[in-house]
Amino acid sequence: MKVVAVTGTGDTTSVAQRLVEGLDREGSVGTITRSDTVTQPGDGTEGAYHSVGSSRHYYLGGDSWWAAGPETRSLGDVLDELAPRYDYTVVEGFDDPALPTVVVGDGEGTDGLLLKKFPTKEDFDPETVVSQLTEVDPYETLESLVARAKESADSDRAGAIATFTGRVRARDDEDDPATEFLEFERYDEVAEQKMATIREELEERDGVFEVILHHKTGVVEAEEDIVFVVVLAGHRPEAFATVEDGINRLKAEVPLFKKEVTVEGTFWAHQHDHEHDPSNEMDRERDANEEKRSREATPDSTH
Repeated sequence: MKVVAVTGTGDTTSVAQRLVEGLDREGSVGTITRSDTVTQPGDGTEGAYHSVGSSRHYYLGGDSWWAAGPETRSLGDVLDELAPRYDYTVVEGFDDPALPTVVVGDGEGTDGLLLKKFPTKEDFDPETVVSQLTEVDPYETLESLVARAKESADSDRAGAIATFTGRVRARDDEDDPATEFLEFERYDEVAEQKMATIREELEERDGVFEVILHHKTGVVEAEEDIVFVVVLAGHRPEAFATVEDGINRLKAEVPLFKKEVTVEGTFWAHQHDHEHDPSNEMDRERDANEEKRSREATPDSTH
């Protein structure tokens, strides 16, 4: 599911409506809105964008499902719920969510996540944003990935789905400083190529029909999920074995930088465990980046 937020001081509701209309031509669209009043959709709202009320209220077009959740229900909770069901979700009424963002009027959006800024609603071009979303990483959950695996052409021959979910540990031992969050960066093209190769090779095994690998990038908070492996197979032995090999190869072969932020400090670690080759261009770049990040993370003793 691709997610886009509409924020800013301008008419975000009108822009969100037009964006939903544009995305509706591409696939199924859910909406999440936040405002100060509760307005349950009435007759004639089916399939249309609708701004609903306070806290965590949301209305989903298409199949006319409406719900209102309590204040304790987070935006992430609702996105997790929608991920297996929709191709797109438009979020409106939240201040600077950590999501790909369209800004109308004044506002900056979260660093690195700004898709486009429009001075007014009249300047808004939905086609530009729809095109940009093709380059945005999807919002995935274990449930959405399992749902995708079940769509395999060989699902009628599959008797097993095995999964692995990697999470952010708050600490290894009781006396360790607590981890607040991890932040992941990747070599986009190389990482995608490596993951595609791993998937293809694992799917060549007898009795394995579908392999899905997904690793989040950006900030992942403590106790949140980081990485998923889903395997659709004929029987459980090959499903379990392929899941284990999938996560082991992902960690060993896919180039990812990891920054860990604890209550005591920050440090970078590289998750790519392949044999280091200083003549390799990617390794040289990695070494330079690691040295730079090490300097940035080390306090200056002269101050």
